[in-house]
Amino acid sequence: MDLRAVVFDYGMVLTGLPRQDAHAAMVRITGLPVDRFETLYWLNRHAYDEGKLTGIAFWKEFLRNAALPENQAMVEELNQWDARMWTTQDPVMLSWQARLKQAGLRTAILSNMGDNVLENMQREFDWLPRFDVLVWSFQLRMAKPDPAIFHYTLDKLGAQPSETLFLDDKQVNVDAARALGILALRFTSVPQLRADLVAQGLDHALPLPA
Repeated sequence: MDLRAVVFDYGMVLTGLPRQDAHAAMVRITGLPVDRFETLYWLNRHAYDEGKLTGIAFWKEFLRNAALPENQAMVEELNQWDARMWTTQDPVMLSWQARLKQAGLRTAILSNMGDNVLENMQREFDWLPRFDVLVWSFQLRMAKPDPAIFHYTLDKLGAQPSETLFLDDKQVNVDAARALGILALRFTSVPQLRADLVAQGLDHALPLPA
């Protein structure tokens, strides 16, 4: 198979698990039961990813939906902890990306991402520019699984769907990519990724993650 590009989701693919101390801090600040916090956290997350809400607006909406009084200091603290929760990295996957580049493949990040999280990543990580293409949903006002964001990424990469491998932890995004003819795999762990790449016969087209 002639592959030219590998596209990575960010959260849960290039990252480790979300920081549990940050999650616990947000739950503590709101005073909500964990299950109620989770429901409200994800309620407007797609709108945040699509750029319809800023990080500050997201947390203001969260407090309204939780019937909690709006408190600017609380909003700002929640926004900071939220960014920290997602600012993690997986050294094995980052090392693999470097090996893919050395092998001549183009690499991209295609992430459903809000403004505040990206700002924190840019402060903390020096490796983002090592990718050929960076696609952050909030900047485009569209998010996965919208086919348009996949087309945008392919265009920036200069690659055809059949020449592109896409990795994401969410099945809905994997299915959307496959519908466009992209070779897409659901990422759950590095060992499973190795097994999936071998099963697809891709161990002859690219180096395997260590």
